[in-house]
Amino acid sequence: MQKSQAYGQRLLRGQAPSYQRLQARFAEDGAPQPTAPVVVHCGWGRLLIGHTFAEPAELARSLIEECPGERDIALYVAAPHQVLAHAPQQLFLDPSDTLRLWFSDYRPARRTFRGFSIRRVRTEADWQAINALYQSRGMLPVDTERCTPHARGGPVYWLAEDEAKGQVIGAVMGIDHSKAFQDPENGSSLWCLAVDANCSRPGVGEALVRQLIEHYLSRGLSYLDLSVLHDNRQAKQLYAKLGFRDLPTFTVKRKNGINQKLFLGPGPEADLNPYARIIVDEAYRRGIEVQVDDAAAGMFTLRQGGRRIRCRESLCDLTSAVSMTLCQDKQLTHRALSSAGLSLPVQTLAADEQANAAFLAEHQRLVVKPVNGEQGKGVAVDLRKTDELEKAIAEARRFDSRVLLEAFHEGLDLRVLVIGYEVVAAAIRKPAEIVGDGRHSIGALIETQSRRRQAATGGESRIPLDRETHRTLRAAGFDYDSVLPEGQRLAVRRTANLHTGGSLEDVTERLHPALAEAAIRAARCLEMPVVGIDLLVTGAEQPDYVFIEANERPGLANHEPQPTAERFIDLLFPLTQSSL
Repeated sequence: MQKSQAYGQRLLRGQAPSYQRLQARFAEDGAPQPTAPVVVHCGWGRLLIGHTFAEPAELARSLIEECPGERDIALYVAAPHQVLAHAPQQLFLDPSDTLRLWFSDYRPARRTFRGFSIRRVRTEADWQAINALYQSRGMLPVDTERCTPHARGGPVYWLAEDEAKGQVIGAVMGIDHSKAFQDPENGSSLWCLAVDANCSRPGVGEALVRQLIEHYLSRGLSYLDLSVLHDNRQAKQLYAKLGFRDLPTFTVKRKNGINQKLFLGPGPEADLNPYARIIVDEAYRRGIEVQVDDAAAGMFTLRQGGRRIRCRESLCDLTSAVSMTLCQDKQLTHRALSSAGLSLPVQTLAADEQANAAFLAEHQRLVVKPVNGEQGKGVAVDLRKTDELEKAIAEARRFDSRVLLEAFHEGLDLRVLVIGYEVVAAAIRKPAEIVGDGRHSIGALIETQSRRRQAATGGESRIPLDRETHRTLRAAGFDYDSVLPEGQRLAVRRTANLHTGGSLEDVTERLHPALAEAAIRAARCLEMPVVGIDLLVTGAEQPDYVFIEANERPGLANHEPQPTAERFIDLLFPLTQSSL
């Protein structure tokens, strides 16, 4: 350990290992020397151990052999300029920092992580859940058949599982360097750390990192390395807390569509929100020209040959002005869909206090929403008292002078995404919730959850500390200063809108045919080629529903890994479909 630590100190001072120095170090320790360059396949691509390649040209050639749809990484590259010189048009220096934690510096956690457990990946269902998580975070899925066997230094995957729901909420991968390339420094490395953006459990990422540290520490290894993008401040704060330090070594990758932004730098599409960027990325993949017209508004133009279509996120020229009006004006939507025979709640316009109170007395529980509104703004749910009703109406009038009162119905909030009059995705939307830890106030837990949601959605989702949140807390017997008992879940909003911190559970594969048919019928009635239909349902597998509203600009990114952007571009540019 002392030899490894001394060598590591030289490395930290900038003396990165070369092939020759590594061979000398192997000889010094009496360890068997690798007879060939070391390549470890991780299921999403290969790790090329740079200092096991005798010549920079050999490493460059190996990187150029990257398979389509994969991502190869050459790490521990002592002289990246020499590697890049052999293929400057095909390779690039990755703008990531390498960090190292010497296990002698590691200190166990002082707190206990509750509400989830960490275990090795065991079943095909585990792999499906991990791949869904990775794809939702913009990462590549794992092809287990391509992984290097663990006995020969291949990867080990761990997952975090919510104990209450049984859902996979995090994953991480580790490599044992002693098995992979007889590392004389006796180290290991961490890759592919991901936490579900909808996870309300605190500390999942930290617990996964600690699991890997303690796993390799118990096996007599000396350190853990990892690579993190230079501007990922949130991750770097966690690693600094655990004792990781910068390691002056470099990573080289091949240029491809997956990492294009890393070697081209930020283009005009860099400032687009996730709902516009998912479409732009798919257009680029198909060779469609993209012109960003207003990044802040999510507006762009797509061109191919003589075809030109303007978009604002998923709203495009194919949606007529009349259809958009029918969709935006909830009164018109209600009348149009009533004539089509869909099931709708009783509805009326807010009037004077006496008329409003009479409608409340008739239906007991109400929903208030502006006639023309989006993203859940001005919406209040399950109002039972006249004073609450009038306050909600006043709040809704901030967004539209016309306010609707609707009879409240119990049920799950289902979003069905219809593109080209076909159901492409469906998800149960759940209101924002927190999980108590017995120490922090509800206000602090909400702020922590909001930071996680904002980081995962490019700032598009957060839990507002507004009147509706406060009303929801008061109805449950709490306020912002209350401390929620450990493990107790609390919904802090009544509406399930993603912009106000809600989350999604994909139910596309188990959607009842009656619900799919109702969504398609609503889309055809409104003549909306791209629309999000919101229904209240007893369950995704049950036929009963009540229509809530239609969204003319549904967020395609919310339904990953369903092929939403692909179907959208298929609709706009059908000749670019891969099947044609």
